[in-house]
Amino acid sequence: MIRRLTYRAPVVKKPSTSRIIPIRPVSVGTSANDGLSLYEAQVKLYPRSVGGWYARWRWIMVWVTQLVFYGLPWLQWNGRQAILFDLSDRRFFIFGLVLHPQDLIYLAGLLMIAALALFFFTAVAGRLWCGYACPQTVYTEIFLWLERQAEGDRQARMRLDGASWNLEKIARKGAKQALWIGLSLITGLTFVGYFTPIRALIGEVALLSFSPWEWFWVLFYAFATYGNAGYMREQICKHMCPYARIQSALTDMDSMVIAYDADRGESRGSRSRTADPKVLGLGDCIDCTLCVQVCPTGIDIRDGLQNECIGCAACIDVCDEVMGKMNYPAGLIRYSSGNGMAEKLTPRQMLKRVWRPRVWLYGVLLLVAVSVFVAGLSLRKGFAVDVIKDRGVMAREIGNGDIENVYRLQIMNGTEHAQTYTASVNGMPGLTLVTPPELTVPATGIGSLMIRLTLTRDAAQSYRGKASPIMFRVQTAEDGQVDVTEEKSTFVVPR
Repeated sequence: MIRRLTYRAPVVKKPSTSRIIPIRPVSVGTSANDGLSLYEAQVKLYPRSVGGWYARWRWIMVWVTQLVFYGLPWLQWNGRQAILFDLSDRRFFIFGLVLHPQDLIYLAGLLMIAALALFFFTAVAGRLWCGYACPQTVYTEIFLWLERQAEGDRQARMRLDGASWNLEKIARKGAKQALWIGLSLITGLTFVGYFTPIRALIGEVALLSFSPWEWFWVLFYAFATYGNAGYMREQICKHMCPYARIQSALTDMDSMVIAYDADRGESRGSRSRTADPKVLGLGDCIDCTLCVQVCPTGIDIRDGLQNECIGCAACIDVCDEVMGKMNYPAGLIRYSSGNGMAEKLTPRQMLKRVWRPRVWLYGVLLLVAVSVFVAGLSLRKGFAVDVIKDRGVMAREIGNGDIENVYRLQIMNGTEHAQTYTASVNGMPGLTLVTPPELTVPATGIGSLMIRLTLTRDAAQSYRGKASPIMFRVQTAEDGQVDVTEEKSTFVVPR
């Protein structure tokens, strides 16, 4: 058989009409100017000082918060420090309240109240906490004030940083560093004073006899204050604080925030005081950029509300000052809402719309949490009892056939006086408390009372192989009033 061969001509593809962008290698230089950086260089901010109504309120909050922080450790109560978290003895003194580790539920309640308060105030008026009471904002304000005392205001600081090193620059920079370090060390010392009695701590300063953990925490807290308030400043608020990221979920178009009235301010442009902006086709914004210069995070509020805005209202103060000099109405930058700006609402109308369902929900939850917390503290007994069953011997039969169980009652005295406690038990007929049922616990101390319970042989027959519930009753008398606490447990009868 002869196979027939068929010849097929090769298929020639037509040249593509699409344009091809050639890829050429690019040599990357080794110097900083020739290379490509993946990170934007941080631009140092020089916030300008500003006065005004909101600036005064910021400084009032600075004074209030710092008087509380630095003053509370020195306040005395019943011959001791009013606020003291004694970790070594596991006792926490808050004025007349004495708490033990078992009372950490109250700390959880405080954290819940703080979170709900943050939600509530953010929904109403944005980042009020950040602008006026946050420690980062407060200490940045203090460190900026110290910096101005040593180096001058914005222009002076910029000239000083741009100048070559000389005696004046060394003296001014050194004075600033000395002020910063001194305040940071005082802050660290005060912080540790909440955990070690501050008066004893000051005595240790003179002798430099700190314990290792005291050295660590004084220096650590001082370094954190120095770095955060002196150098990192707006970087903490812009990149490290999670609150800036969640505020968008807490605010809406009816929240009162700092806003720029673009309809009134645009178009921007400089002009003389006597010029008519309408004739020039300009708005009220003279584009002086002072609102940017006073901003501690370096944003331009005229670009709209941004995550980096901490709500300090410095831009409102300086803009109102400029509007006054130009004989224009104040309020080009003001507290308003998104709907208020869009619909030209009056302040009364905006305030009415502030009280919307989410605000009522946060408010009700906050009120309930505060009420439960206060009620829990007011109804809290002066002592607490934990019943711990002997794990070594759950139950045993003693010589005469009776059944014995051993317990340890841990009694925490929450008062500042020594107390005598008496224990009793009930719940099973024939149950007898063998050991002396009394224990004296020192003030704010913790004591243990060993309890031996026996059940007669005849009574134990009906409980063989069972763990039956019993109730311990511990009471004490103070000032003629009997305080009683009951705790459940079980009595085990072996088979």
